[in-house]
Amino acid sequence: MYNCAKCPGYCCSYPLIQLTKRDVERLAKHFGLTFEKAQKKFTTSNWEAKYAMRRKKDKIFGGICQFFDTDARRCTVYEARPAICRSYPGGRCGYYDFLSHERRAQDDETFIATTFSKLEKDNMAK
Repeated sequence: MYNCAKCPGYCCSYPLIQLTKRDVERLAKHFGLTFEKAQKKFTTSNWEAKYAMRRKKDKIFGGICQFFDTDARRCTVYEARPAICRSYPGGRCGYYDFLSHERRAQDDETFIATTFSKLEKDNMAK
């Protein structure tokens, strides 16, 4: 099993993190807001989902859940996280599978693959 505490937030970067009405209610309670204010502040909607988590920019994945701390690489609303996050991975974790494959390919159990180009790495170091 992979320890999620070592992950850079792969599942939090999914383009769609679908929420239920109950998830929005849980977030509203967590922040002391009405349902309507929480819905407006934390969600967006599209043809795939009535309630979808708003996203923000992320230097690793491009976009990520608005509640993800991009420096500490951790959820900031863990106790109030949506049901989909609570049930993840529900089977197999894509990041774990990717990391396992790369470690076997590199013959290095500590190898961490990145998705950055050299230019991006150099810019991040500044």
